[in-house]
Amino acid sequence: MTEPAGLRERKKWRTRKVLIETAYRLFERQGYDRTTTAEIAAAAEVSTATFFNHFATKEDLLLTGDGEAILRVGLDVLAAREAGETPAGLLRRAMLGMLAEAGAGLRDPGAEPERIRLDLITSVPSVRATMLQRAFDAQERLSAALCQTCEIDELDAAALVGAATGAVFAAGRTALRLGTPLDEAMRRAIDLATA
Repeated sequence: MTEPAGLRERKKWRTRKVLIETAYRLFERQGYDRTTTAEIAAAAEVSTATFFNHFATKEDLLLTGDGEAILRVGLDVLAAREAGETPAGLLRRAMLGMLAEAGAGLRDPGAEPERIRLDLITSVPSVRATMLQRAFDAQERLSAALCQTCEIDELDAAALVGAATGAVFAAGRTALRLGTPLDEAMRRAIDLATA
């Protein structure tokens, strides 16, 4: 996370960063479910209202990042199909674009806070459910765009998108477990799924 330029934006960024770091420490010490938003706010020395100005829920605190901006990159690539480009080739290009956009906001995967965050995302049922719902919504939007742009059957579009996104999720989880670079694993998964 790079610090923004304007004074007001820097102050908001710092408050957000303190809330995230404080929450991670509390989650690790007390457990995710036993930690309340009020406790996070108090430990970060801000009001509960300030917490909710930055995050709608505890899940949002862990799932930070602009998912809509990442998805928009993929949708824009799909809308700009090149002449003769196959549906799989187009999806590959869209997925790689989304991966690059997501990578711009990735935290240091070797850092302790990021290890805590990724562990919670993969182990806390409510966070996993939120993440999966967002992923399913994104898959539907990508499938509809691929179907429209390439004029292919809805089932074919859904299968292609499902194969690529499923491969990315599976490779990502495996990379986290093995401690290998996340972006390399995801790129390899995209290549395999769209070959």
